[in-house]
Amino acid sequence: MHPHDAPSPPPVTGGAPHHAPHHATATERGAFALARCACGWSGPARRSRERARTDAVTHMSEAGLPVRQ
Repeated sequence: MHPHDAPSPPPVTGGAPHHAPHHATATERGAFALARCACGWSGPARRSRERARTDAVTHMSEAGLPVRQ
């Protein structure tokens, strides 16, 4: 089987599983900032760095983890 013939992985919905490791950070891509996590979660691209950081904090708190700022 060729790699392009393999079935697509299921879409990620509703956040990450609780057993996945979490470490969220805000990164920049051009004029935009976005939050990303080691579990595979990614927030929307934002023009505001502060809003991207808030997305990361929200993700961590929804995962039930302590948030360090």
